[in-house]
Amino acid sequence: MKRIAAFALALAFAGCAGGSQNAGNSTAAGGKIQVVTTFSTLNSFVEGVGGDRVSVQNLVPVGASPEDYQPAPQDIATLSDAALVVENGTGIDAWLGRTIRNAGAQNKRIVVLSDGLPHIDNNPHLWMDPVLARSYVAKIQTAMTAIDPTHKTEYAHNAAAYDAKLTALQQWIGKQIATIPPHKRAMIIFHNAFDYYNRRFGITTVGVIELSPGQDPNPAYIGQLVDLAKAHHVRAVFSEPEYSAKLADTLAKSAGISVVSNLYDDSVGQDPRVSNYISMLRYDTGVIVNALK
Repeated sequence: MKRIAAFALALAFAGCAGGSQNAGNSTAAGGKIQVVTTFSTLNSFVEGVGGDRVSVQNLVPVGASPEDYQPAPQDIATLSDAALVVENGTGIDAWLGRTIRNAGAQNKRIVVLSDGLPHIDNNPHLWMDPVLARSYVAKIQTAMTAIDPTHKTEYAHNAAAYDAKLTALQQWIGKQIATIPPHKRAMIIFHNAFDYYNRRFGITTVGVIELSPGQDPNPAYIGQLVDLAKAHHVRAVFSEPEYSAKLADTLAKSAGISVVSNLYDDSVGQDPRVSNYISMLRYDTGVIVNALK
């Protein structure tokens, strides 16, 4: 039955692929260019470049993790109507590439934001470093200009303005982290989303609870993290709302530290304080500083 369902999904995608030859002309109501992102954190970069000329929709629902997402039937229509598909790459949204290839829809215009950028052990969360996020914006500007060269000056202006906001964000975060005493700048995180952020701003990632998406660590490994937390005087273990708090709670109780479960990275949130990329990183920074100080 699963093979039949998968075959039906592939056929549906193949049918969509035939209509994607003119994907560059796909527009939403009001004449906006339709752009599809794999997950919501990427939307801000597209909106920052495209402004009022784009309509952006993410495939992975807000609050869900892109790392273990299973494409839904409604994603077929969403992708078929897109002028541009924006994915992060480096494995976090590999399900998109496999699905498109299996469906024979390789002619879809796609931009892979992490391509060509320096990776930390194939960690896909490059956007958590505002400096690397600036490269994301530049790639989207190039893609939007190729789709709609008539408005290339507008896209260049928008990209430059958003780039300036990212530079200001980097400087602001640096000042906030500097208020944490150096010996307290250490974190244990649920999954490795903060490696790029921590390297940029001088925080040590002491350990990661979930080494592989969806795979719980064994008790011996949790014991090792407890020892590391004590040895490095870690004040808190950090997690995100989409993950179960059970493992983080277990580690925190054993190590005698607190749990912070309201960081955002793979998804923006419904809360206005974390509704876009810049507000998300400002919020995360406030949470981290309060927990470590």
